[in-house]
This record gives sequence, structure tokens and C-alpha cells, in this order.
Amino acid sequence: MEKIVLIPNEENVGERIDKYISDNTEDISRSYVATLSKNGLIICNGKKILKNYKIKGGEIIEIELPQPQTQEVDPENIPLDIIYEDDSLLVINKPQGMVVHPAAGNYTGTLVNALLFHCKDSLSAINGVVRPGIVHRIDKETSGLLVVAKDNLSHIGLSEQIKSKKALRSYWALVNGRVREDGTVDAPIARHPKDRKKMAVVMGGRNAVTHYKVLEDFGEYTLLECILETGRTHQIRVHMAHIGHSIVGDKVYGIKKEKFNLEGQLLHAKTLGFDHPKTFEPMQFTTEIPEHFENVLEILRRKYNR
Repeated sequence: MEKIVLIPNEENVGERIDKYISDNTEDISRSYVATLSKNGLIICNGKKILKNYKIKGGEIIEIELPQPQTQEVDPENIPLDIIYEDDSLLVINKPQGMVVHPAAGNYTGTLVNALLFHCKDSLSAINGVVRPGIVHRIDKETSGLLVVAKDNLSHIGLSEQIKSKKALRSYWALVNGRVREDGTVDAPIARHPKDRKKMAVVMGGRNAVTHYKVLEDFGEYTLLECILETGRTHQIRVHMAHIGHSIVGDKVYGIKKEKFNLEGQLLHAKTLGFDHPKTFEPMQFTTEIPEHFENVLEILRRKYNR
């Protein structure tokens, strides 16, 4: 049984528990909260509560998640682009189209399946059998760097650096429209109020900050470097759409029909930096943008004689 612990703050007083939990977790919908509470799996200060419970202040919310029916995740001999590896961690360059860990509809062909084959039993167990070693995630259609922990101590050290904003996570994104100057998007993110499969900028959502820098101006498109201060689900995609510059190829938050024949958004996790969780040595990794991304940039450079 996996357990999640949440501690509401003063701003959440008066909010229904099902909304609060849904807005502050990645994979729990309000309907699932109803099921969990009905089964006595949501505990507030030691007592079971129902979905319509309203936060009063001073609560410690414990959510017990039943283990998924499919417990076994099979190792698969899938090639990995390993940028760095030692006894504590790996840095992987994930290709576009690969899901990070098994979930509904994607139980094979994931990064976790590949890691189980490559690492055997040497992966941290903090996130359970479905997400062994996974410290942070990037979307299926986002390419680029992520770090994987081989043991629990390394996992905790890496997670703390991300949580405390000490880790560097820099992405390149091609966005629609002209972005004239560098800037910051500071806008809270939560589940979309009408479409639970999407995230959105929502007042009262979780704090989310993205810094961006203009790298190349193509007039109708702009190449940006986006640096995460926080790491919410779909953060860069949501923030860029929020300021009117959706990511090229993002059919969920952006333009449905793009001029380029793309499989997903042009978003690449290009640079990753952190201190080694055991040696405390500063480490930084950078990878080239993938071919499909570079091809679009070359088309734009030829068009604008860059």
C-alpha cells in the first residue's frame, strides 16, 4: 500500500478535501478520491473522512493508495542513450515518444522496462515497483535528460535538490509567435477545472515558476530556453500557452494543426545539473536537440536566411 501525506495551508481552509487532493497530486482525480474515502483510505489526523470533508486548518492528510492490480513490470531489452552512469545514478537522454513509467495504456516499452533490464535489481525502491529509480519525469512527447537513482539514499538526495530548487533543469522549446524579450511566468498550476486530463493556470493551484530566455527569433516562431524553478505536471507547456506562445507541435495546449509534420511538441530537456548525492561533486550534462527538432529549426533558418 503506497501512502501520500499532504499538509494543507491556511489558503486551503474551507476547501473540499476531494478538490484539494486532486489539485495537489498528479494522478488522483476527484472521482478516485470519492472511491478512496468510501473505502476508508483517506485519513485526517488519525480519523477516516469522506469526500465532502472541508479543510479546517491544522490537518495532516494521509492517502493510502491500493497497489495496482498489475504488480509485475517486466524487464525489456530496449536500447538506452546513457549519458552518464556510476554506482549511484544514471543520466538518460530519453527519446520523444517513450513513456517514463508504466501506467494505464502503457505497460510495456517504457523507460522503466528498459531500466529494469539494464540495471537488474539496482534501482531505488522509494517510488514502488511501477516507478523504480524514477526521481522526476518528462512527458512522453518531450525528449531529453533525466536522472535515475540506483539506491534509496541517492534518490532522496536528488529529490531534495529538485524540491529545494538547487537542481538545474533547462529546456529548449520552439513556440508559436514572436517573444520579444526574456521573462518569467509565475502562475499557479492545477488540474483543468473542466478537463481532468489537462493542467491549467488556476488560482489557488500549486506554485509554478518558469524563466525563459530568447535564443532565436524567427518572426512567427521563437526558440526559447526555459528554466524550471518548480516542476509541475506539463509546467512549461501550460505556462507557454498561458502567455499566448504555445509550443509548436503541442496539440493538447496549442494549435491543433501545425505547419510541420510532428509527432509531438518541440520541447527538449537539454541541460541537467545537480550535486552528486554521495560525493557532493557538482555535475552538469547537456545533450544536443534531436533530429526532428533540428530539422524544423533548419527550415526556419533557411526561410529567414539565418
